[in-house]
Amino acid sequence: MAYKVMGVTAGRKNSNSEILLKEALSVCAEAGAEITFVNLHDYNILDCTGCTSCTIGMGQGKNVGCVLDEKDDKKKLMEAIFAQDAVIYSVPTYDLMPNAMYLRFAQRSLAFETAFLERIGAIEHKDRIAGLIAVGGSTRSWQSMALEGLQATMFTTDMKVVDMILATKVPGPGQCLLDDELMARAHKMGENIMTAIQTPPAERKWLGEEDMGWCPNCHSNALILGEPQWDGIHYEIECAVCGAGGTLEKTEDGKWKFVIAENGLYKDRTDLEGRTRHVIEIGENQGGFFANPENLAKVAARRKKYEAMQFKGV
Repeated sequence: MAYKVMGVTAGRKNSNSEILLKEALSVCAEAGAEITFVNLHDYNILDCTGCTSCTIGMGQGKNVGCVLDEKDDKKKLMEAIFAQDAVIYSVPTYDLMPNAMYLRFAQRSLAFETAFLERIGAIEHKDRIAGLIAVGGSTRSWQSMALEGLQATMFTTDMKVVDMILATKVPGPGQCLLDDELMARAHKMGENIMTAIQTPPAERKWLGEEDMGWCPNCHSNALILGEPQWDGIHYEIECAVCGAGGTLEKTEDGKWKFVIAENGLYKDRTDLEGRTRHVIEIGENQGGFFANPENLAKVAARRKKYEAMQFKGV
């Protein structure tokens, strides 16, 4: 049976994001993979309504799906993604982070939280990998949250990221075609995806640039000061993407590096067990709120003040 590889882009037709993605996919196709290609411009994806129906169901141990399942194409696309062995995402950056079209699609994924669905037996576990391409017209300074924003959308659907590319300084339509090194790097991503697919899941590892990013766990470039979490866990420094915790230490040559603590991967978002701890957190916080009638009564009484407030619109 052929491996299945999907490409997902939110960029303009036949422009940089799509071209780089197709270059990577062409390598997978040549290696015998079955390819599926999706440009989100061709699909109807509605905004998340914020109704929290999906997480309320999780708090009760139920898979209630999304209230928009029958109204747009999100569920159809997710079913296709769940059938893949690998997915390569290629997304433009207009202002620091992944573009709005992609984020609209990704932020609807909570109803498809694989850690929860697998825990209740709604779906079977499948080891999937991902490659990420972020594309922009400037240097990293104006794409500073592009790859990190893409990474942050991988956890819900249990995608192990094995390679990432930050494509910089390609503002013009198709301008990436003038950068032979960038095109070769996209080609290499396709090779890395096929290498990872053919590696036993327990042995899969990072195949991108070895020294990419501050975090040795997920290779993101974003660290934050830690603070006590809902269950009291506290690290001095945390990776904003995967949640690894540790400290900053100086190396012998005077440079700083992020060193993960002994228990620093306790809530690792790249790991199914780590993400399951977040599902427990949702159950504690949201489930506790709805289970207490006094909470609901107090909110209903206090909300009236704000329901009565009226201000002029535009």
